[in-house]
Amino acid sequence: MKYIFSNIAGLLLLFFSSARAEKPNVILIMTDDQGYGDLGCHGNPILKTPNLDKLHSESVRFTDFHVSPFCTPTRAALMTGNHPGVTGAYRTSAGRTMMHPSEKTLAHLFAENGYKTGMTGKWHLGDNAPHRPQDRGFQDAVWHRCGGVGQASDHWGNDYFDDTYERVRPG
Repeated sequence: MKYIFSNIAGLLLLFFSSARAEKPNVILIMTDDQGYGDLGCHGNPILKTPNLDKLHSESVRFTDFHVSPFCTPTRAALMTGNHPGVTGAYRTSAGRTMMHPSEKTLAHLFAENGYKTGMTGKWHLGDNAPHRPQDRGFQDAVWHRCGGVGQASDHWGNDYFDDTYERVRPG
């Protein structure tokens, strides 16, 4: 797994060092509980996903990634390129299983290369410093706490109809 991050970083550096005068936009989408066949572009005959299909047709795709049965370890592996056991994030809700503060994320790498970084949605890598998105290299973040609306550390009374999100703004 540690080589995956090196390979991705190498590909990104090659991509960045091309003759383009402008840096490419990079959008990384991660979904929960979505199977490979849940998109039209992957052959689903029932679900219609035209916008995601268009994005898929114009994108670079990394297709050799292995997930954990829990979202937190998978997110930590994707963000760092390291196996969840190395990052420390190997469970979702057990205490003391957060990603080590010393782990460098893709957001750090992009920010160090002049990109504006942001994330929105489910974070599930920690609600308190030094585990929040802004502590992990994201300059702008809109996220709901503890990964989901209505979970333990979420805002009191938060629900899916009148939900509250954290907002971290640049600067």
